[in-house]
Formats: sequence, structure tokens, C-alpha cells
Amino acid sequence: MKKLIFLFFFTSTTLFSQVKLLSWNVENLGSSKSEEDISFIVNTINAYDVVALQEIVAGDGGAQAVAKLVDELNRKGSKWDYAISDPTSSSTYKTERYAFLWKTNKVKKKGEAWLEKKYHLEIDREPYYCTFEYQNKPFTVVNFHAITKSKQPETEIKYFKFLPAQYPTLNLLFVGDFNCPQSHTVFNPLKKMGYASVFVNQKTTLKRECFNDECLASEFDTIWYNTSKIMFVNAKVIHFYKSFENLNEARQISDHIPIFFEFNVKE
Repeated sequence: MKKLIFLFFFTSTTLFSQVKLLSWNVENLGSSKSEEDISFIVNTINAYDVVALQEIVAGDGGAQAVAKLVDELNRKGSKWDYAISDPTSSSTYKTERYAFLWKTNKVKKKGEAWLEKKYHLEIDREPYYCTFEYQNKPFTVVNFHAITKSKQPETEIKYFKFLPAQYPTLNLLFVGDFNCPQSHTVFNPLKKMGYASVFVNQKTTLKRECFNDECLASEFDTIWYNTSKIMFVNAKVIHFYKSFENLNEARQISDHIPIFFEFNVKE
């Protein structure tokens, strides 16, 4: 019986590719982050295979901070590599960079990462794409940070409905900080195409102060995946702020919590 159980477990876990993807708005990652901040971020993301980071400052040490993360990650036992975007093309809002970090023994990067070109005028911080391959099965992570809620992020998120057709051969996962809940009607076209949000009714931003043990404010971060191409395995949010005495200290790291999605690639 034990042999049969083991065989079933082994077979079921090897039928599909399995990847641990983490997304995190790290809030102004740059020279303002201390060595202790960098170490805390490293210890938080080290357990995952692919990491998508948003809100890296375009100047003032942003690229250097990402390099520090990877340098410290490489001392943890696994080999990591990374790609960092050019500054986004926004001329009316806050330009930033994105980054991808990945374990080279888990996934391979295919080709070069790129910023969205077609809609870079319509989307202030145009998304950053990178295609990875795990066990010969590719998937493309679309890293995104929307304009703030007060500026109506739905006015740029509406262009996401065109991206699956624009990249018909790619298995797209849209990740990041949308500054907009997944229940908003702007996501309906993606839902009709078979995309689902990993998180539903899950708040991901930090309040200034906890109230009645509630420390989270808004449902802004999530991951959208094509249910015909991706199989949901597991998902969670990381309440990193519980490692600090108060939210003010935690917010030195970020005002968002990391989100994690473990999935199988069907094709």
C-alpha cells in the first residue's frame, strides 16, 4: 500500500510543471533601503522560484538595490539571475523600473525581457514581460504597476484585454499592483477569455495603523492566469509586517504585502 501511495504521489506531482511565483510591490526600492531592509526582503523571497518586483526607483540606486538583492540571494544556496527594465516611458506620472529574479536551477529565461511597446503611450508604466521555461514548458510573466486609484487605473488596465491577442503564442500571467480590485468590471474581458484572479477579496496593502487586528487596507495586488493553460496548485499572501513591532516599521520595507502563486503549466 505504501508503495502505491508513493507512486501516485510521484506521478501526480510530475504530470505538470510546477512553479512558485511571487509578486511584490517593494515601494521605492533604491538607495533609501538599508542593508537590513535588503536582507529582510531577501529572506522573504528566497523560497520562491520566480520573483516579480514593482516600484523600483528609476534612478537613485534602484538598479543597484536589485543587484544587492541578487548578490545576497546567491549566498543562500541557490544560483539566482535577474533582469531589470529600463525606466518606464511615462512623461505624465512617476517613471519606475520593474525587475524579475529567478533561480537558474528551476527555470530558464527565454529570450530577452521587454517593456510593452504598443501601448506605452496609453499605459503610464507600461508592463514588463519575461518568458521563462520549466521542464520545456514556457510561460510569460507580465509585471505591472498601475497608476494610483485616484488617477483611475481602469483607464489603462482596459488595454490588457488586447494583450492575449497581441501575443497569441504566449501563456501570459498578469501580475502586480493594479491599484484596483479584481472585482472591477475592467477585468471582465479577461474573465470572458478564461482568465481568473488568483486572489479574491484579499487585501494586500498596509494601513497606517492596525484597527481591531485588521492591518490591511485595499485589494490591489493579484495574479491573473489563463485557466485553460495554468492549473492552480496553491496561493497565499505573506504577512511580513507581523515580524515588526508596528506598521510604521513594517512600512519601511513596503506598504504592500507579497503574494504567492504556485501553479502547474498544462501546455
